[in-house]
Amino acid sequence: MRNLAGIIYRSPARDGEIAIFSDSQKVSYGQLRRGVAVLAAKLKQSGLKQGDHVAIVFPNFPDFIFSYFAILTAGGVVVPVNPIFKPYEMEYIFKHSDARIIIYSKLFEATVKESAPEGVLLVDDLILSQWLDEKEEMEPIPRERDDLAVIMYTSGTTGRPKGAMLSHGNLTANSESVIEGLHLTKEDVMLTVLPLFHSFGAMVGMISPLRAGGKVVLLPRFLPDAVIKAIKDFGVTIFPAVPSMFAVMNRIKDINRQDLPSLKYCVSGGAPMPLEVMEEFERKYGVPIYEGDGPTECSPVTAVNPIGGKRKPASIGLPVKNVQMEIADEQGNFLPPGEIGEIVVKGPNVFLGYYRDPEATKEAFFGEWFRTGDMGKKDEDGYFYIIDRKKDMIIVDGLNVYPREVEELLYRIPGVAEAAVVGAKHKLHGEVPVAFIALKEGAELSPSQIREFLKDKLATYKIPRKYVFLPTLPKTPTGKISKLELREKAKEMFAS
Repeated sequence: MRNLAGIIYRSPARDGEIAIFSDSQKVSYGQLRRGVAVLAAKLKQSGLKQGDHVAIVFPNFPDFIFSYFAILTAGGVVVPVNPIFKPYEMEYIFKHSDARIIIYSKLFEATVKESAPEGVLLVDDLILSQWLDEKEEMEPIPRERDDLAVIMYTSGTTGRPKGAMLSHGNLTANSESVIEGLHLTKEDVMLTVLPLFHSFGAMVGMISPLRAGGKVVLLPRFLPDAVIKAIKDFGVTIFPAVPSMFAVMNRIKDINRQDLPSLKYCVSGGAPMPLEVMEEFERKYGVPIYEGDGPTECSPVTAVNPIGGKRKPASIGLPVKNVQMEIADEQGNFLPPGEIGEIVVKGPNVFLGYYRDPEATKEAFFGEWFRTGDMGKKDEDGYFYIIDRKKDMIIVDGLNVYPREVEELLYRIPGVAEAAVVGAKHKLHGEVPVAFIALKEGAELSPSQIREFLKDKLATYKIPRKYVFLPTLPKTPTGKISKLELREKAKEMFAS
């Protein structure tokens, strides 16, 4: 089994072809290969041992791609971290992942230094640029299919983030599936505004197009005018995004299909695509959107509507190559078309398990089948549909918000007796968090005070948009807080 970083070590005949566009910077495949080889050698000289974990804290800069493949080349394990995390969030991931080295942008230096455990080697982007002037290079260290490559942090209803362990084999297999499923070639130009620290952005926006020999256009943040400019300037052929981005694109005036002649199609994932958003986008731009899906634990792509083939509204499409999907009941028995159950997945893309959490790993499987936590169905043609999310996860602009993490912080506020966070559908953001709170007798608390408490502990998208104070939170017959009832209340609030 070849090291995943081997996709960067291509034939010298391709060295002059562009791999990455970023602002005014162009990086050829030759520059990318040499940079990765040099950085890998420097990491090894700096004490990186095979299997060591290295955190990356960057927005969508070329430095992220250089660092990612350099770590893999040297035999290390990549731990991507959301750069807008607050110290409270970042510190947990650094410690839980056992990161030995942190490579980061100086834009986030204050947070990184406040969060970094003692004894961890810190490497900022200035140091990286100095390292790139070195001469010693190294080839990728051979890795086996099940050797750990990346730990992607996701969460469940148990609270703190869990590290999904993805192997070299997982990512290699999924990139093969994505290349075939999206019909990627070396002629394609991928617009990557999806964050590279996220599994969707990493696989569809970086690994797969580079493996196919195409070009990657990096945008560090989503700005609709910048997206339009990038598509025009670089001849972008494919634009993957989350539904809320397409909704914003629909608001741009005085633009149509003739303005974006290179764009072949768009890909939507990360959250359910509202039909009205898809139809409006396609009317405005004359470009089809193909919806797909997949959890981080599956590397992540499991299904997509066939490119150039039959699309079904509200469907996530057909399983991609090498991936098997079924609908299962609570006992793991497969259900026939039309019946609702849990979507389960099997294939070489399915992760190794959760880092340092064997119990959660065991609970995530029916034998060899991964339990996605999504309730869904399939039709007679084999197309899959997500009906609801079994887990309490909230998806804001394609990013996961896990209620328990927010709730634990709410309970730390003096005067809070009960707290529950649920998601409410939102036209622009997909979903937004809503907090329901019951106060202790005699306590007084305002939404602004709660926001002030949370703002330094949570990324902005995780902070609830609304706060509802109730005398007591509704309960199920077993005495648990009834989130089903709270979701209905939240739905009414945003519908009015």
